[in-house]
Amino acid sequence: MKAAGLALVGVAVIAAVIGGITLTTGGGDSDTATPPGTTPTTSDGATPPSSPGASSPPVSSPPASSAPPSSAPASSAPPGSQPGQPGQTGQPGPGQPGPGQPGGDQQASHKWVTVRVYNNSTIQGLAEKGAKDFRASGWNVTEIGPHQGRLEKSAAYYRPGTDEEAAAKALALEFGIEALPRFEGIQNAAPGVIVILTKDYETNDKAGS
Repeated sequence: MKAAGLALVGVAVIAAVIGGITLTTGGGDSDTATPPGTTPTTSDGATPPSSPGASSPPVSSPPASSAPPSSAPASSAPPGSQPGQPGQTGQPGPGQPGPGQPGGDQQASHKWVTVRVYNNSTIQGLAEKGAKDFRASGWNVTEIGPHQGRLEKSAAYYRPGTDEEAAAKALALEFGIEALPRFEGIQNAAPGVIVILTKDYETNDKAGS
């Protein structure tokens, strides 16, 4: 009996040792934990599919710029318009007369008016000389002759309010004589500027210029 008891005790000790070994080494893969940060893999090396319900964080695209494109301010000055250049209001261009100055074009526009030239001096051929000077400048001289009476100065006579007035003033300015309204003796003469020359025209520096 004593021997049988010792045998049972030995069996129990062996069984306990085997059970302890089983507890320390048993469980297999079921107790193996995956280290944090490591992607679990299957036995063949493939990455297992994501768990149901798991979702990747949405990728947000950068917001579009709301700033409008810059635009250059439009110029308010008209093209080709610079201060002080000819063609602007109040500024005469090259070759154009300024305020108060007789213009060549304006003077030429009056030369169609007929001009009659008369000699009121003792100088022979004075009317012919005057007519030659006027024609050389483009004036429309249609008659030459003597004038009876006595006048002090050479002058171009006109009827006020007619084309003769502007023409007589232009001619008088060009040749250095006076421009006057018609006097009573020639009031009813034929239309046109009447130029009556005296001896002062012969010595006038502007004659024929």
